[in-house]
Amino acid sequence: MLELYSFPFSAMASACNVHLFSDNRIKAESAAQAAIGEVSRIEQRFSRYRHDNILAEINDAGRRSASVTVDEETARLIDYAFAAYKHSDGLFDITSGVLRQVWDFKSGRLPDRKSVDDLLPLIGLSKLVWQRPRLTFPIPGMELDFGGLGKEYAADQAKAICTSLGICHGLVDLGGDIAIIGPQPNGTGWDIGIRDPRSTNTRITSLSVDCGALASSGDYERFMVADGRRYCHILNPMTGWSCRGLAAVSVSAGECLVAGTISTIAMLKGRDAIQWLAQLGFKYFYVEESGACGGNFQMSQPEAKDLDQ
Repeated sequence: MLELYSFPFSAMASACNVHLFSDNRIKAESAAQAAIGEVSRIEQRFSRYRHDNILAEINDAGRRSASVTVDEETARLIDYAFAAYKHSDGLFDITSGVLRQVWDFKSGRLPDRKSVDDLLPLIGLSKLVWQRPRLTFPIPGMELDFGGLGKEYAADQAKAICTSLGICHGLVDLGGDIAIIGPQPNGTGWDIGIRDPRSTNTRITSLSVDCGALASSGDYERFMVADGRRYCHILNPMTGWSCRGLAAVSVSAGECLVAGTISTIAMLKGRDAIQWLAQLGFKYFYVEESGACGGNFQMSQPEAKDLDQ
């Protein structure tokens, strides 16, 4: 008989969990530990907080306006980033991390406009020369930040590990970015509670997902309030300022990486994203800053497994 086993852990500054159905705990634990190990590996490789990984090597080249040759895994992520940049008309931009130099969301103080504007010339993925596997930074001071890709990519990779080890039912949850290994054994989906972006302990709805992935973006995890206005940590690479219009977006897609990219782009588009999302063909749910909700998601069934996000 299959039982559900859960393995909570912390990674990428988030509370994470691996939920697996298995006929014995040893098999489930082995798969979970392998998945957690993969998440740790990816975090170590691409964390911007380390000085001994491939990202540090890339950004050292950026500071010096030099070139760097990357490995195949990193090249695939850069390929993906360029594709996302193109399809978002420049809104999804992994060079925008330089804005962290002037945005400190813990301080509660806004950066002055000049300090933001001074960084804009360092932003723009199209300014880089990408001749796979060699990346060249023509402008000194530019850098890459995989923060908008890392958790989602890790969730997909952890899912693949579990699947390769014979797990057919379960999910990997990395701070709300979720890769579904498979539905529950009875065929029902996972009932994933979506939090109200204006009330930490309140669920605004539940979404039923039985395959693929679900990723969410919003203005409720990292933000600050200044002069009575909420400023989200998701920054528009073209203006250097916080996105406006939507409070939260959740998207379901075949891969968590794709779902996360779409939800982030939607936040950056603001209310213009409502029509854009409707044209994409993915399942989605959004909350406007006003509190109004919408989307095309089928609400979960009562018998589905209940997981709050």
